[in-house]
Amino acid sequence: MTTPTTALIADDEPLLRDHLQAHLARLWPGLQVVAQARNGREAVELFEREQPQIVFLDVHMPGMNGIEAARAIARRALTVFVTAYEQYAVKAFEQGAIDYLVKPFDEARLADTVKRLQERFVQAPVAGSSALDEVIERLSGELRQRGAPRAWLQWIKASVGSSVRLIPVEQVAYLRADEKYTLVVWEGGEALIRKTIRELADELDPETFAQVHRSVIVNLHQVSQVNRGPNETAEIQLKGRREMLPVSRSFVHVFRQM
Repeated sequence: MTTPTTALIADDEPLLRDHLQAHLARLWPGLQVVAQARNGREAVELFEREQPQIVFLDVHMPGMNGIEAARAIARRALTVFVTAYEQYAVKAFEQGAIDYLVKPFDEARLADTVKRLQERFVQAPVAGSSALDEVIERLSGELRQRGAPRAWLQWIKASVGSSVRLIPVEQVAYLRADEKYTLVVWEGGEALIRKTIRELADELDPETFAQVHRSVIVNLHQVSQVNRGPNETAEIQLKGRREMLPVSRSFVHVFRQM
Protein backbone atom coordinates (compact mmCIF):
# COMPACT_ATOMS: atom_id res chain seq x y z
CA MET A 1 0.00 0.00 0.00
CA THR A 2 1.44 3.39 -1.03
CA THR A 3 1.89 5.91 1.77
CA PRO A 4 -0.06 9.11 0.92
CA THR A 5 1.69 12.42 0.50
CA THR A 6 0.66 14.74 3.35
CA ALA A 7 0.04 18.49 3.50
CA LEU A 8 -0.89 21.29 5.88
CA ILE A 9 -2.90 24.41 4.96
CA ALA A 10 -2.52 27.63 6.96
CA ASP A 11 -4.79 30.62 6.34
CA ASP A 12 -6.73 32.87 8.70
CA GLU A 13 -9.83 32.63 6.49
CA PRO A 14 -11.71 29.31 7.01
CA LEU A 15 -13.50 29.50 3.64
CA LEU A 16 -10.21 29.84 1.78
CA ARG A 17 -8.73 26.89 3.67
CA ASP A 18 -11.72 24.74 2.76
CA HIS A 19 -11.69 26.04 -0.82
CA LEU A 20 -8.04 25.09 -1.27
CA GLN A 21 -8.52 21.68 0.31
CA ALA A 22 -11.51 20.92 -1.93
CA HIS A 23 -9.56 21.84 -5.08
CA LEU A 24 -6.56 19.79 -3.97
CA ALA A 25 -8.80 16.78 -3.40
CA ARG A 26 -9.89 16.92 -7.05
CA LEU A 27 -6.48 17.66 -8.54
CA TRP A 28 -4.38 15.35 -6.36
CA PRO A 29 -6.49 12.50 -4.92
CA GLY A 30 -3.38 10.94 -3.37
CA LEU A 31 -2.65 14.04 -1.28
CA GLN A 32 -3.88 13.92 2.31
CA VAL A 33 -4.42 17.25 4.09
CA VAL A 34 -3.61 16.29 7.67
CA ALA A 35 -4.24 19.67 9.31
CA GLN A 36 -5.55 23.20 8.85
CA ALA A 37 -4.09 26.14 10.80
CA ARG A 38 -5.56 29.59 11.47
CA ASN A 39 -2.24 31.42 11.84
CA GLY A 40 1.50 30.91 11.63
CA ARG A 41 1.94 29.91 15.24
CA GLU A 42 -0.68 27.19 14.94
CA ALA A 43 0.87 26.11 11.63
CA VAL A 44 4.23 25.51 13.32
CA GLU A 45 2.61 23.61 16.20
CA LEU A 46 0.61 21.41 13.82
CA PHE A 47 3.65 20.89 11.60
CA GLU A 48 5.66 19.58 14.54
CA ARG A 49 2.84 17.21 15.44
CA GLU A 50 1.87 15.95 11.99
CA GLN A 51 5.17 16.34 10.06
CA PRO A 52 3.50 16.97 6.66
CA GLN A 53 5.64 16.90 3.54
CA ILE A 54 4.04 20.00 1.96
CA VAL A 55 2.84 23.23 3.59
CA PHE A 56 0.58 25.89 2.06
CA LEU A 57 1.18 29.13 3.99
CA ASP A 58 -0.79 32.36 3.67
CA VAL A 59 1.75 35.20 3.78
CA HIS A 60 -0.47 37.60 5.78
CA MET A 61 -1.83 36.03 8.98
CA PRO A 62 -2.33 37.56 12.45
CA GLY A 63 0.46 37.16 14.97
CA MET A 64 3.10 34.94 13.40
CA ASN A 65 2.73 35.38 9.64
CA GLY A 66 3.45 32.86 6.90
CA ILE A 67 7.03 34.06 6.38
CA GLU A 68 7.87 33.58 10.05
CA ALA A 69 6.20 30.17 10.04
CA ALA A 70 8.22 29.17 6.97
CA ARG A 71 11.40 30.24 8.75
CA ALA A 72 10.49 28.02 11.73
CA ILE A 73 9.64 25.04 9.52
CA ALA A 74 12.79 25.73 7.47
CA ARG A 75 13.57 23.11 4.81
CA ARG A 76 11.69 20.24 6.40
CA ALA A 77 8.81 20.48 3.91
CA LEU A 78 8.06 21.75 0.42
CA THR A 79 6.55 25.21 0.79
CA VAL A 80 3.88 27.02 -1.22
CA PHE A 81 3.08 30.60 -0.23
CA VAL A 82 -0.44 31.94 -0.76
CA THR A 83 -0.75 35.72 -1.10
CA ALA A 84 -3.09 38.47 -2.29
CA TYR A 85 -0.16 40.71 -3.25
CA GLU A 86 1.15 39.56 -6.60
CA GLN A 87 2.95 42.82 -7.40
CA TYR A 88 5.81 42.13 -4.97
CA ALA A 89 5.49 38.40 -4.35
CA VAL A 90 6.05 37.15 -7.87
CA LYS A 91 9.54 38.63 -8.17
CA ALA A 92 10.65 36.78 -5.05
CA PHE A 93 9.01 33.51 -5.97
CA GLU A 94 10.53 33.55 -9.45
CA GLN A 95 13.83 32.64 -7.82
CA GLY A 96 12.58 29.09 -8.26
CA ALA A 97 12.95 28.04 -4.66
CA ILE A 98 9.25 27.46 -4.06
CA ASP A 99 5.89 27.99 -5.68
CA TYR A 100 3.18 30.52 -4.96
CA LEU A 101 -0.56 31.06 -5.37
CA VAL A 102 -2.14 34.49 -5.71
CA LYS A 103 -5.59 34.86 -4.17
CA PRO A 104 -8.15 34.43 -5.53
CA PHE A 105 -6.59 31.51 -7.40
CA ASP A 106 -8.30 29.37 -10.03
CA GLU A 107 -8.08 25.62 -10.47
CA ALA A 108 -5.88 25.90 -13.58
CA ARG A 109 -3.22 27.83 -11.64
CA LEU A 110 -3.47 25.37 -8.75
CA ALA A 111 -3.09 22.50 -11.23
CA ASP A 112 0.25 23.99 -12.30
CA THR A 113 1.32 24.17 -8.66
CA VAL A 114 0.31 20.55 -8.08
CA LYS A 115 2.32 19.47 -11.10
CA ARG A 116 5.41 21.33 -9.87
CA LEU A 117 5.03 19.85 -6.40
CA GLN A 118 4.67 16.33 -7.75
CA GLU A 119 7.77 16.77 -9.90
CA ARG A 120 9.79 18.25 -7.06
CA PHE A 121 8.56 15.59 -4.68
CA VAL A 122 10.11 12.96 -6.90
CA GLN A 123 13.41 14.86 -6.82
CA ALA A 124 13.37 15.69 -3.09
CA PRO A 125 10.64 13.77 -1.25
CA VAL A 126 11.17 15.42 2.14
CA ALA A 127 13.42 18.48 2.21
CA GLY A 128 12.55 21.80 0.59
CA SER A 129 14.89 23.72 -1.69
CA SER A 130 18.09 25.20 -0.28
CA ALA A 131 17.11 28.52 -1.92
CA LEU A 132 14.10 28.77 0.40
CA ASP A 133 16.08 30.73 3.01
CA GLU A 134 16.89 33.47 0.48
CA VAL A 135 13.26 33.77 -0.61
CA ILE A 136 12.05 33.94 3.01
CA GLU A 137 14.47 36.77 3.78
CA ARG A 138 13.47 38.66 0.63
CA LEU A 139 9.77 38.36 1.39
CA SER A 140 10.34 39.29 5.02
CA GLY A 141 12.03 42.49 3.86
CA GLU A 142 9.15 43.25 1.49
CA LEU A 143 6.64 42.88 4.31
CA ARG A 144 8.64 45.17 6.59
CA GLN A 145 8.84 47.85 3.90
CA ARG A 146 5.19 47.71 2.86
CA GLY A 147 3.43 46.89 6.09
CA ALA A 148 2.31 49.66 8.44
CA PRO A 149 3.90 49.50 11.90
CA ARG A 150 1.74 47.53 14.27
CA ALA A 151 0.69 48.77 17.69
CA TRP A 152 1.86 46.06 20.08
CA LEU A 153 0.58 45.58 23.62
CA GLN A 154 2.15 48.14 25.99
CA TRP A 155 0.37 47.39 29.28
CA ILE A 156 -1.11 44.28 30.87
CA LYS A 157 -4.10 44.83 33.13
CA ALA A 158 -4.04 42.47 36.12
CA SER A 159 -5.97 42.12 39.38
CA VAL A 160 -3.62 42.33 42.37
CA GLY A 161 -5.55 41.90 45.60
CA SER A 162 -8.48 44.30 45.57
CA SER A 163 -6.93 46.63 43.01
CA VAL A 164 -6.25 46.57 39.26
CA ARG A 165 -2.63 46.98 38.28
CA LEU A 166 -1.34 48.21 34.90
CA ILE A 167 1.91 46.33 34.30
CA PRO A 168 4.28 47.82 31.68
CA VAL A 169 5.19 44.97 29.33
CA GLU A 170 8.89 45.88 29.43
CA GLN A 171 8.87 44.90 33.13
CA VAL A 172 7.47 41.42 32.40
CA ALA A 173 9.99 38.58 32.76
CA TYR A 174 7.74 35.82 31.47
CA LEU A 175 4.15 34.61 31.16
CA ARG A 176 3.02 31.08 31.89
CA ALA A 177 -0.30 29.32 31.28
CA ASP A 178 -2.06 28.35 34.53
CA GLU A 179 -5.24 26.38 33.74
CA LYS A 180 -7.81 28.97 32.57
CA TYR A 181 -5.52 31.87 33.44
CA THR A 182 -2.05 33.16 32.59
CA LEU A 183 0.52 33.91 35.27
CA VAL A 184 2.33 37.20 34.65
CA VAL A 185 5.72 37.44 36.37
CA TRP A 186 7.21 40.93 36.40
CA GLU A 187 9.64 43.07 38.39
CA GLY A 188 6.99 43.89 40.98
CA GLY A 189 5.65 40.38 41.62
CA GLU A 190 3.13 37.98 40.08
CA ALA A 191 -0.50 38.18 38.98
CA LEU A 192 -3.08 36.08 37.16
CA ILE A 193 -4.93 37.38 34.11
CA ARG A 194 -7.71 35.87 32.02
CA LYS A 195 -6.01 36.20 28.64
CA THR A 196 -4.63 33.02 27.14
CA ILE A 197 -1.04 32.45 26.08
CA ARG A 198 -2.23 32.23 22.47
CA GLU A 199 -3.90 35.65 22.65
CA LEU A 200 -0.87 37.24 24.30
CA ALA A 201 1.52 35.71 21.76
CA ASP A 202 -0.34 37.57 19.00
CA GLU A 203 -0.42 40.89 20.91
CA LEU A 204 3.17 41.16 22.19
CA ASP A 205 6.03 42.55 20.10
CA PRO A 206 7.91 39.53 18.66
CA GLU A 207 11.15 41.55 18.73
CA THR A 208 10.95 41.46 22.55
CA PHE A 209 8.77 38.47 23.45
CA ALA A 210 8.99 34.91 22.17
CA GLN A 211 6.88 31.86 22.83
CA VAL A 212 9.30 29.11 23.86
CA HIS A 213 6.80 26.45 24.93
CA ARG A 214 3.08 25.93 24.40
CA SER A 215 2.59 27.31 27.93
CA VAL A 216 5.41 29.88 28.19
CA ILE A 217 6.25 33.28 26.67
CA VAL A 218 9.53 34.91 27.70
CA ASN A 219 10.93 38.45 27.53
CA LEU A 220 14.10 37.94 25.46
CA HIS A 221 15.77 40.89 27.22
CA GLN A 222 15.47 38.96 30.50
CA VAL A 223 17.26 35.84 29.23
CA SER A 224 20.75 35.37 30.66
CA GLN A 225 21.50 31.84 29.47
CA VAL A 226 20.05 29.04 27.33
CA ASN A 227 21.06 25.47 28.21
CA ARG A 228 20.59 22.74 25.63
CA GLY A 229 18.62 19.70 26.77
CA PRO A 230 17.85 16.23 25.36
CA ASN A 231 15.87 15.66 22.15
CA GLU A 232 16.36 19.21 20.81
CA THR A 233 14.86 20.87 23.90
CA ALA A 234 16.40 23.52 26.15
CA GLU A 235 16.03 25.45 29.39
CA ILE A 236 16.20 29.20 29.92
CA GLN A 237 17.87 30.94 32.84
CA LEU A 238 16.53 34.46 33.49
CA LYS A 239 18.47 37.39 34.88
CA GLY A 240 18.19 37.54 38.67
CA ARG A 241 15.73 34.64 38.90
CA ARG A 242 16.13 31.05 40.09
CA GLU A 243 13.40 29.31 38.10
CA MET A 244 14.26 27.62 34.81
CA LEU A 245 11.84 27.88 31.89
CA PRO A 246 11.38 25.03 29.37
CA VAL A 247 11.98 25.41 25.64
CA SER A 248 10.21 22.75 23.56
CA ARG A 249 11.39 21.35 20.24
CA SER A 250 8.83 23.47 18.39
CA PHE A 251 10.45 26.70 19.58
CA VAL A 252 14.19 25.93 19.83
CA HIS A 253 14.61 27.77 16.50
CA VAL A 254 14.01 31.07 18.36
CA PHE A 255 17.48 30.81 19.91
CA ARG A 256 19.24 29.37 16.88
CA GLN A 257 18.61 32.69 15.12
CA MET A 258 19.89 34.88 17.97
